Amino acid sequence: MPEGKAAFREVLPKQGQLSVEDAAAMVLCKPKVLPLKSVSLEKLEKLQRAALEAARPADGTPPPRP
Repeated sequence: MPEGKAAFREVLPKQGQLSVEDAAAMVLCKPKVLPLKSVSLEKLEKLQRAALEAARPADGTPPPRP
């Protein structure tokens, strides 16, 4: 037991209930919504589509796949 006048002594009741309030419990928080694709990835895909459209022949046939 700690020494000194400021030391506290534990007292347990002989009757009634003993309650403990320092039990840790998990706290659920609101989930965060994240985008499936980043903005920079969407811009890159848009630029890539535009480059493919510009490279496509004028008659409308799709370019051959490698």
